[in-house]
Amino acid sequence: MSTQEQMSTLPRAILFDLGDTILVAFGPSEFQWRRVLASYREHLAPLAPAAALNAIIDSSRELWADPARHKYWRHRIVEARRRIVADAFASLGASGHPVPASTLCDEIADCYNRLHDAELRCFPDALETLDRLRGQGVKLALVTNGAAVPQRAKVVRFALEHRFDHIQIEGEHGFGKPEERAYTHAMTALGVTPGETWMVGDNLEWEVAAPQRLGIHAIWHDGYGTGLPPGCPVRPDRIIRRLGELLA
Repeated sequence: MSTQEQMSTLPRAILFDLGDTILVAFGPSEFQWRRVLASYREHLAPLAPAAALNAIIDSSRELWADPARHKYWRHRIVEARRRIVADAFASLGASGHPVPASTLCDEIADCYNRLHDAELRCFPDALETLDRLRGQGVKLALVTNGAAVPQRAKVVRFALEHRFDHIQIEGEHGFGKPEERAYTHAMTALGVTPGETWMVGDNLEWEVAAPQRLGIHAIWHDGYGTGLPPGCPVRPDRIIRRLGELLA
């Protein structure tokens, strides 16, 4: 089947990512950190919240950039954010800024965790799109990385259980993206082949490059309208801004 035919005809099955694909998750994170730090302005003085924000953004990028660290810390997300804040203030301290007590660093990270969790929500057309795809006979699988308990809680909280034929959480199965079996296991559960399958997600390695190597039609969900990074070597088979475009 040609790429054009794949784009105009629904497949037998679609594998979906969760965070920043179905759920608005990490897109608002910088704004959330900004609000948290603003609320601690007096505790951080004379350090400006903007300086703390920049340090946290840099610390977060450094922690999540390495695949091995990413795999370790995504199963310990609360501790990961405490580590990010501690490392950020340690970096500021090395530049001569006062370093808050470790208890305050942990409090700031925990405050962010609560805000982030409270503001999780589905993209506006996500649930409707899933329901319409199922109504048209497309088999659906949710394939998400992360720890078992918090990821399963999101599935329940956003009423996703009955919308998927197969739910695959890394912490429950012992493997995750971009491992090859993360995709092959899901396809086996749905009884489909790569040529009959689409993968939809926001991560260019996990939901585009890796499934493409297996012959899966990979669709990048650019839910925040950022566009491909400059010089990006990964070429999605298709780019969408809304999940509803899958039905076009």
